[in-house]
Amino acid sequence: MLTIRREEPDDAEAVARVHIHGWQAGYEGIMPEEVLRRLNVTAWAQRRRDLGTADPEHPFTTLLGEVDGTLAGFTTFGPYRNDQDRDDLDPAHGEVVAMYVEPARWGDGTARALLAAARAGLVARGWSDYRLWVLEANHRARRFYERAGLSPDGERSTYPVPLAGGRPPVGLVELRYAGRLDG
Repeated sequence: MLTIRREEPDDAEAVARVHIHGWQAGYEGIMPEEVLRRLNVTAWAQRRRDLGTADPEHPFTTLLGEVDGTLAGFTTFGPYRNDQDRDDLDPAHGEVVAMYVEPARWGDGTARALLAAARAGLVARGWSDYRLWVLEANHRARRFYERAGLSPDGERSTYPVPLAGGRPPVGLVELRYAGRLDG
């Protein structure tokens, strides 16, 4: 049975592992293979610790979905980030910043439960609408969000994916999706 709880400091490594597995499976064929190969759990966990994602005073909340004590997925939500900048927040809108599920759990309801929990958290913080960014080429995620009632609102961005060796980054197109929380 899936249980949902708030992230704690000791969860950083497990969250980073799910995050990386989600990238490697979800972005295969979208993101350069060299980028997916070099992802590092230890570095990503340290970044979470440095950002203080488990701190109750952090403007974003991360919820974990666990099955029998094992992390199945997570979602992070909070105020909308103007230009996807965590230092430039727009309190008029909520945002789901991240949602990743272990690939072996795709399609089992974990993602739906996490999105429902994020929506409830956004409503509890007073928002009536929310947004999220998704890679244009990530058709699986886009179908999921569309089934959940979100739709593209016409905003686009380019996500720069850094490459090794001083090469210029690869730009991947992202679409902004929006949805209501009160209906």
